[in-house]
Amino acid sequence: MLPADLALLLVVIAWALNFSVAKYVLAHGFQPIVYSAIRYVGAAAVLCTVTLRREGSLRMERRDLVLLLGAGLVGVWVNQIAFVYAIRLSGVTTTALIMGTLPIMTALAASALGIEAFSRRFAVAGMVSFGGVALVVAGSGGSVGGSIVGELLALAAAAAWAIYTVVLKPLSGRYSPYRIFSIVLLEGAVLLPLTGVVQFSHQSWSLGVGPWAAIVFSTVVPLVLANLLWISSIGRVGPSRAALFTNLQPVFATAFALLLLSEAIAWAQIAGGALIGAALLVARRRARDAGGPRNGASGRTVRGMVRRRANR
Repeated sequence: MLPADLALLLVVIAWALNFSVAKYVLAHGFQPIVYSAIRYVGAAAVLCTVTLRREGSLRMERRDLVLLLGAGLVGVWVNQIAFVYAIRLSGVTTTALIMGTLPIMTALAASALGIEAFSRRFAVAGMVSFGGVALVVAGSGGSVGGSIVGELLALAAAAAWAIYTVVLKPLSGRYSPYRIFSIVLLEGAVLLPLTGVVQFSHQSWSLGVGPWAAIVFSTVVPLVLANLLWISSIGRVGPSRAALFTNLQPVFATAFALLLLSEAIAWAQIAGGALIGAALLVARRRARDAGGPRNGASGRTVRGMVRRRANR
């Protein structure tokens, strides 16, 4: 098994590259929901086959299945629709910088669900982070140029993934990441095609080798392999520490966008990204003050709090 830190770094690189891959696919003829639906249908077929061969079943206890389906509704359906339209409307750089708020969103979700305590230091980090988002929006022209919807969707995508990450934590100790993610993929494979019925009816399929190769890559690497590593890693280190690695995602995603798509970046966006990074440093210092990857005034670890909550 890969060390957790290395696994998380590989996950973040794969997800960062997928921003540019998605933009390429959408710019070369694929409808947004069609793109997401194809990925989830393909990934579900592959991973469910692998899981059934490894474990012989996808069975879960009813209460856990309800929790997982609820998490999947937010983390797959909401996240994917928000993500693809954010990429389409606002571009890779803006979307990636705004989604750099994911660690803050994760901590907010953990606090709302009673897993972590909320502190004054974190309140400051949250305000600084969203101040950075405002600069990113202003730098992209979204506040006056009509792409504000794209930026709001990027925030929604980050919030949806944060909720999904926190809610999955109790299940990761009872089921393998293969079984958990197989069910999540099946949910996406049903909901996304149903949502995209109209787009499927208008989709042209003669788009050449490039877009299809990009979809295959986007399905196998960022969706299947990276998410398996993500689920197994948060089970070992907890959601907040895992989310800290996503601090690097906007950096990598912006670099890929500049190199592969020749996207421009404004000074206001750079300043906004720096503010988001500063907020994450404040939030991380809070974790260190509580004792390494701990959070909350009482000094309880995220892992311990989630375990006690799951056993209630």
